[in-house]
Amino acid sequence: MRKPSVTVRVPATTANLGPGLDTLGVALKLHNQISIRETDAPTVERVDAMRGNPGALSMTQEAMDTFFRRSKVKPHGAQVEVKGEVPTTGGLGSSVTVRLGIVFALNELDGRPLSDTALLEVVSELEHRPDNVAPALFGGFVVSGLIDGAIRYRRFNVPPSLKFVVCVPDFAVSTEKARALLPRQVSLGDAVENLNRVALITSVFATGDYSLLRGLFDDRFHQPYRKKLVPMLDDVIAAGVEAGALGGWLSGSGPALICITEQKEKAVAEAMANVFAKQRIRCDTHILIADNDGTRVKRA
Repeated sequence: MRKPSVTVRVPATTANLGPGLDTLGVALKLHNQISIRETDAPTVERVDAMRGNPGALSMTQEAMDTFFRRSKVKPHGAQVEVKGEVPTTGGLGSSVTVRLGIVFALNELDGRPLSDTALLEVVSELEHRPDNVAPALFGGFVVSGLIDGAIRYRRFNVPPSLKFVVCVPDFAVSTEKARALLPRQVSLGDAVENLNRVALITSVFATGDYSLLRGLFDDRFHQPYRKKLVPMLDDVIAAGVEAGALGGWLSGSGPALICITEQKEKAVAEAMANVFAKQRIRCDTHILIADNDGTRVKRA
């Protein structure tokens, strides 16, 4: 007898947007598809190209165990398949697409015991922060944070006129190593500069006057330290801005770099890629718009 199955589509995300460390995020129209089929066996099985990867199986098991613990649903076995377009090491929320996809699909499969807010909390527990989870779940531009032990967020739609030019170089950056480079303390001046830029970026996405984004993405909290892992960071962003972009940032912990623009997106992509080409580094470029839908069940 055929067992129940659910397939969900989860968007990639870009987090931080420069100064908004662990706070700002945008969902992008680049997706992974996660399918779960309930099985008679009590075990978890990956049936995709990552099935032999111990890390992939561990992530899958952890997501399922956390869902069952938080939802109080009786645990059951499952086959899990992950397919899609999101690079696994690009800083575009690949791990979120898998964890959120599994938890969201299980929630659908088992009668929706968790609310949207609970889904956000469960996956943020797995990710240790909500900045990628909230936009992946709800879509659009999202500002989020942990307030008095609960996640609070606000989201805004992003129009298709705003393009996100993504440049993913052909090397990996460890999220753990990138976070280990961050300082434990920052100066008051650096904190004030990041604070005013985050407030201004949020106000722009709330009101829609995107031309005011120019000059707001410089950062003093994490990008100066992560340049050790992505040394061409400043040059790639500068090239994109010179070609017409409003600004740019390191996506998450990298190595993907993103420039945001309302014009000349192809020229921006070419200029960014040329910086890597001069260093003999291959890169993939994507011209994307925001995904305002978030995670959705894929209908047959």
